[in-house]
Amino acid sequence: MARGVASVLKSSEFGFSCALTRRSLSSIKDFPFPDQLTNSQDQLIDESDLIVEVSGDPIHSTEVIFHAMEAGLPVVTLNSEFHVTTGSWFTDKGLLTEAEGDQPGSIAALRLEALAMGFKPLVYGNVKGFLNRAPSAEDMQYWSEKQGISVEQTTSFTDGTKLQIEQTLVANAFETDIYRRGLLGPETEDVESGAQYLAGVADLKGRAISDYVICSGCPGVFITAKHEEEQRRFLSYLKMGDGPFYTLIKPYHLCHLEVLKTVRSVLATGKILLNNGAVPRVSVAAVAKRRLSKDQVITKAIGGFDLRGEAIQFSECPEHAPIGLIRGARLLRSIEPGETLALSDLEIPDSRAYRIWKKLEAKAKASEAA
Repeated sequence: MARGVASVLKSSEFGFSCALTRRSLSSIKDFPFPDQLTNSQDQLIDESDLIVEVSGDPIHSTEVIFHAMEAGLPVVTLNSEFHVTTGSWFTDKGLLTEAEGDQPGSIAALRLEALAMGFKPLVYGNVKGFLNRAPSAEDMQYWSEKQGISVEQTTSFTDGTKLQIEQTLVANAFETDIYRRGLLGPETEDVESGAQYLAGVADLKGRAISDYVICSGCPGVFITAKHEEEQRRFLSYLKMGDGPFYTLIKPYHLCHLEVLKTVRSVLATGKILLNNGAVPRVSVAAVAKRRLSKDQVITKAIGGFDLRGEAIQFSECPEHAPIGLIRGARLLRSIEPGETLALSDLEIPDSRAYRIWKKLEAKAKASEAA
């Protein structure tokens, strides 16, 4: 993703100064601009007017974004993992926004279009082609090599962790609900059918929901919404169906290519597209995929073979361990498959992200109590 964003920025009206990496510079052979790589966070900040953060690592990105915002720089992310872990703490610290390109930003952009046309959203939806909540290491290695992305990314996409993170960000950004833990995610032959089902659920609930459908071969995002009754015959004529629910579909999200749209908007208007909100109500808990032993160290959380992420309401599981925080944590007891980890089950290494999470946890609990 960094390679793609750097290439797009380099050919834009803005240009690009340098890219921060934690790897040794001599070991990187596939970055298009090797002379602009740096291991210095200070150099990144000193030479930039705006930071684009795409690491997908909530612990590392929290540190980088903290210093960038302390220096007064606007920050654009393609990093929903960061937002649902510590992003809420930064909402009043400066200009911070997730970008268009990944599903949450694409949903946010589609939402602006829907609201401008008078639609009243009921479902903020993601389209997933396939899920396997406990994929094998062999399968993930094969698909990683085939798709040209890391095993961790491939695994988090396949087991649904990335999806749960994305829809948690959407739920917090637009103050919507999730209907149930882990979301509904109906499997459907076409997006429209699944979207209509979810809209019926949201309508009965009386609040918009963040959710997804499983539909092979149909990438993108959607919003299903209501409109004024007087518009029904016009929308029917415009091939939107007979109502009362209407689905707007964006059948693609082009990741790094669309980041540039958000960069332009931020620099021109100073407005954000979306963030995780000041007080998150939805989080992503860590759930065991297999039996885990006492004293085991979680070397990989997001995208690993021990855990997967599941969207939950804070009020339902206030002591949960967020999956974005627990890389490198040691288990204080054995965990059975399907168990949700609590913070008390873990010895978590100290980090700025962990300290921020404890503050957000207290704020979320106080909000629920009120």
